[in-house]
Amino acid sequence: MSKNSSAYGQAAGDTDFRKKYDLDEYAAKARDREEAEKEERKARWEAKMAGKKYYKPLEGHETLTTARSGHQDFSKLVGTTMLVPAGAGVGKRGRGAGIYCEACDLTFKDNLQWIEHTNSMQHQRNTGHTGEVRKATAEEVHQRIEQLWQRLQERKREQVVSLQERLEVRKVEDEKEREEKRRKRKEVEERKRLEKEEALKAKTNYGEDVRIEGEHDEDDMMAAMGFTGFGVSRK
Repeated sequence: MSKNSSAYGQAAGDTDFRKKYDLDEYAAKARDREEAEKEERKARWEAKMAGKKYYKPLEGHETLTTARSGHQDFSKLVGTTMLVPAGAGVGKRGRGAGIYCEACDLTFKDNLQWIEHTNSMQHQRNTGHTGEVRKATAEEVHQRIEQLWQRLQERKREQVVSLQERLEVRKVEDEKEREEKRRKRKEVEERKRLEKEEALKAKTNYGEDVRIEGEHDEDDMMAAMGFTGFGVSRK
């Protein structure tokens, strides 16, 4: 039977819209996948025989492990209902009811299991990390110590209980507030002084035709009200 004929012996030339598959390409992909699975099974067996745990081998593009910067809010899951299809997860494998790790395709029932998993080498390798931490320099260590010292001092200031200590803390804070107000007041005065100097300079250069802001406000208000002056009539 030819490719263009149907099962009923009629011409089947209207099937050109169907997608054409390259059988050789998909056969090559299948061979590569089988080879990779074979190598993984061999590596898992060797690790088991050596009494070690198997981890995904490094591919060369991984980065060093860093501290987690994101925050996982587990409290929002309290009292919620999650609908999952039947047979979606078998044990921890697959997406089920709980906290799901997309990188490893695993589901955990509580936050402690999830945190332990994120710290594991399996999760680090699947997320593109080597599991090794970069060594800090001496300058970074000094900066970290300074930050911790400042944080400790702030906590101490918050934990004072005696009246004398509270008054001392309040005195220091008031002094800082007054210093900040003085600085802002000086900035405003300096800005006004510069604006006034610029206005006087413009008036000197161009004569009386230049109006300085605020100089004729009283005259303008009187003209708007219809007053031309407050002269005294003599009898």
